[in-house]
Formats: sequence, C-alpha cells, structure tokens
Amino acid sequence: MKKILTIQDISCFGKCSITIALPVLSAMGIETVILPTAVLSTHTMFKNFVVKDLSDQLIPITNHWKSEGIRFDAIYTGYLGSAEEIEIAERIFEEFKTDDTLIFIDPVMADNGKLYPAFDMEYARQNARLCAKADIIVPNITEACFMTDTEYKEEYDEAYILTLLDRLARLGSRKVVLTGVSLSEGKTGIYGLDTETGKTFIYQNDRVNASYHGTGDLFSSVSVGGIVRGLPLLDSFRIAADYTARTIQVTQENPENPWYGVDFETTLPELVDTLRK
Repeated sequence: MKKILTIQDISCFGKCSITIALPVLSAMGIETVILPTAVLSTHTMFKNFVVKDLSDQLIPITNHWKSEGIRFDAIYTGYLGSAEEIEIAERIFEEFKTDDTLIFIDPVMADNGKLYPAFDMEYARQNARLCAKADIIVPNITEACFMTDTEYKEEYDEAYILTLLDRLARLGSRKVVLTGVSLSEGKTGIYGLDTETGKTFIYQNDRVNASYHGTGDLFSSVSVGGIVRGLPLLDSFRIAADYTARTIQVTQENPENPWYGVDFETTLPELVDTLRK
C-alpha cells in the first residue's frame, strides 16, 4: 500500500486541511500519515477560535519515525502557519526524501489578490524557497504572484498565465500547476508546465458559482492521491477538478447550507467509483 505523509493543521470543526486530506486519501486506498502543525477548535473563518501550536513537537515525532525506519511514497504539505513550520518542512524533506519520494506542495497563503492576515511578504518568499524543493507545486494565481513578485490581475489572458508559469518554474520545482485559471467565460481549471520537457498542459471545467472553505485542500488531496496511485498527471488533476466541482454542487443543494465547508463525505463514493473505472 502506498503511504503519504501530510503536513498541515487540524481544524477540529470546519472541514479543511488534515480533516479533508486524511479521509479523502484513505478512501483512495492510500495509507495516510499525519503530522499536525497545530490544533484549532474550528478553521479560521469562525470567530474566537482556539489554537494550540504544535511546532515544538514536529521534530521529536519525525525523529521517532526515522528511528523506526518509516518511509513515505509522497510528502504533501498544505497550510503552514509560520516561518518556523516552513523550515521544519524543509528539514523533513531532507530527512525522508528518497529518489522515489514525491514532494507535493500546496503553498496555502493567499487568495483574491491578498495574503491571508497572518502572513507577509517575507513569508511568501520563504514559501517560494520551500517550493524550490518540490516535485509538484499547485499555487493559485494570487499565491503565484506573491512568490514571483508579479502584479496580480483579476482579468488576464493566456500570455499572462504563461509568464506566471515561467516565473514559477524558475523557483526550481519539476512541475508547476496554476489553479483557479479561467481562460473563457464560465470555465475554470488548471494550467501546468513540466519544467523538464517544456510542455504545458491545461484542463478546464464548468465554473460553479459558489465558494466554500477547504475546496483547495480537497483538490490538492485528490490530485496527489491520484498521482501516487499511478495515474497520469493530467488525469489526476482532471479527476480532482471535476470531483471538487461536483462536491461544491452537492453542497449547494444541502438545505442546511453548511457555509463553513463542503459536503465531501457525500461525494466520496463517487470518487471511489471514478477511480475504479
């Protein structure tokens, strides 16, 4: 059985980060090892949440794994809440990466042209340095702009996306994939570049006019899961994009209107069926 280590926080209520990655990857038939950077009572869209930082526990935990000879087929990072956690992730890469270990980074830090409140430009630069150690990175357009010192645009053309991809490629990762790329009305998806071959790839599906917390985590989890299962890269991203869109649609239909997260539990059987085909 393939084994993925995911490094990100646990929000006890709210469906994001590890509480998405663990069930989704497990449903995909992958043993999922978690390294929680912090425990939050809820995700940060709630007011007055409680948080316990676990940064001081990360190295002792991974030292124990090292002594046990534990290995991973992939290491997948999501939200890292501080510069210290970025440095620890770099150290973990060095300790556990082999020639067969995939490093997959979702540099969660910004959206809609703005950094999240806890972050600044120095954090963005540190995230760019972390991405240099990755095999695959999946920033959204805002994150890509901050990491490459590029002007953010709400409206753009394909030339702008290709420029962003080229600048991301210079960070050093093998494959760079921009998420949330919309090149025509009513469509959204990914646009990627294989830096080793110079070839680009694209996938667009219908845009769902709704926004929920945790959809990026859902997309990334399914993407890395598909790749580790041996699916072709573009197939993995296509399945992840379609599954995320489908889950948003199902969530919209929920009469309880769960604004705080998507109903991925309802759609997981559909994902499993897709993988069986």
